Amino acid sequence: MHLELDKNKIRKGLYLVTTPIGNLGDITLRALEILKNSDYILCEDTRVAKKILNHYNINTNLISNHKFNEKSNIKKINKLINSKNIVSLISDAGTPAISDPGLILIKECIKKDINIIPIPGPSAVTAAISVSGFSDKFYFLGFISDKNSQIDKEFNSLSKLNSSIVFFISPKKLNRIIPSLRKYFIDRKIVLCREITKFYEEFIRLNINDVKKFPENLKGEITVVISNKDHSKKSTSILSESDKYIIQKLINKLSVKDICKIINKDNEIKKSIIYSYCLNLKK
Repeated sequence: MHLELDKNKIRKGLYLVTTPIGNLGDITLRALEILKNSDYILCEDTRVAKKILNHYNINTNLISNHKFNEKSNIKKINKLINSKNIVSLISDAGTPAISDPGLILIKECIKKDINIIPIPGPSAVTAAISVSGFSDKFYFLGFISDKNSQIDKEFNSLSKLNSSIVFFISPKKLNRIIPSLRKYFIDRKIVLCREITKFYEEFIRLNINDVKKFPENLKGEITVVISNKDHSKKSTSILSESDKYIIQKLINKLSVKDICKIINKDNEIKKSIIYSYCLNLKK
């Protein structure tokens, strides 16, 4: 099947074209036709864009548009679109403006009442969620912060959400976040999706309690999915490390009675055990 579009019938404006996240066979027929009929294609890296476009014999003019020149490009791009050109925006992989450049230009087009047309396609986020086995109600964080203090702040906030959590991370940073994962998401499950749609595609499924240091030579961008909270009541007579950490943070701020309510929100632990632990801390 081949989709042929009449260029004269294509609306003028900015097309946000989703490109493959790994496997070139995942591009849509509509995406190919829009790219072929575009007067200009804005791209993060012209070398990466040419690999995709050459594969499909598309020879459209390329304009470099990355996070360092996106703002300075706005006037030139607006002029091109206002001159009745068809302009497409692509990222190196996936959907423009989703953890990739594009948002500045999109906001400017909205201000100028310029047509913005999405051309959907492959997504690492939805692909990862679909194979995770976790709740399809999810929060997408994007790329995780570089700073440990910011990671802790983000994880602390996200741990309170009743949803799955998705974020991107490079293999080099993966081992750095393990202590924070174990601190804020204890007793949850995690899936590390590596090289999605590529030849060495891999899905690593673990309980967060069991997460250990990963090999330093791990390659390929990783999409991480953390499971939603398990709200089924678990009867236990033992305080988990997570419970102890919470109590330690609250011991000088709340009454023991209020601490009991918080700890027993997801678990049924004997009040005597919580009281005993609180008294020992106060001593």
